[in-house]
Amino acid sequence: MPTSALLDRFLAELQPLAPVAVWAHGSLAGGDYQEGRSDLDLIAVLDGPLTPRTVWRLAKVHARLRAEPLAALLHCTYLTPGTADDPDRPHLTWAHQELFRRPVTPVTRRELHAFGRVLHGKAPAGLLPPVSDRELGDFVVRDQRDFWRPAVDNARLWTRDVWVDLGLITFARACVTLRDGRLISKREALDLLPGLGASAEVVEDIRRRRYGDAAPPDEEWAARRAGLTRAYLGPAIDELVTTYG
Repeated sequence: MPTSALLDRFLAELQPLAPVAVWAHGSLAGGDYQEGRSDLDLIAVLDGPLTPRTVWRLAKVHARLRAEPLAALLHCTYLTPGTADDPDRPHLTWAHQELFRRPVTPVTRRELHAFGRVLHGKAPAGLLPPVSDRELGDFVVRDQRDFWRPAVDNARLWTRDVWVDLGLITFARACVTLRDGRLISKREALDLLPGLGASAEVVEDIRRRRYGDAAPPDEEWAARRAGLTRAYLGPAIDELVTTYG
């Protein structure tokens, strides 16, 4: 299986850096992983500090993986035991074939505690502080208000599959997290979206591309889909933020 082979190779490449732990989160840990379509979302804890030499060695690790099937979908954020506590702190991350820095959000941290998959070393509970319901809810509201709501007004984004997919799925997940305090999979989010008022034909379009075989959208459908998505998400996010903000 290409996924297993890639993970084995990645863990082997990391061994010279003596990782304290390597965890999977997202679809791979949550049971909704679709090989070749889902990202491989990983967290590695290294016994830091992450010196310039360590960063160079990590860049070489990922460069050696480029020839592996699915390598472009492997994303990994690197923590150390001394830097893991702060959810706002940006951490070295490999994603989209480059190194940059981003935080490990409260949603990711809650995923790791709830159903994180230990690939190597210690479990998340031994290295990450727990995420309170208040902390999780505050983050979800901020994400909808400060990132997704302004994005809805940027019309050119929504002709692209990734914005339609993530925008709608993230909104459905936010609704459940704020209402029930739990995290749900992308499949569960798709099942809920029509009942939340989203366009059924847009939801089916996402479902076909994630779980079936779907041709790329033609220009007419991409434009119609964008309009339907934006017309729904703008007011829906506004109502969510008013209710929970």
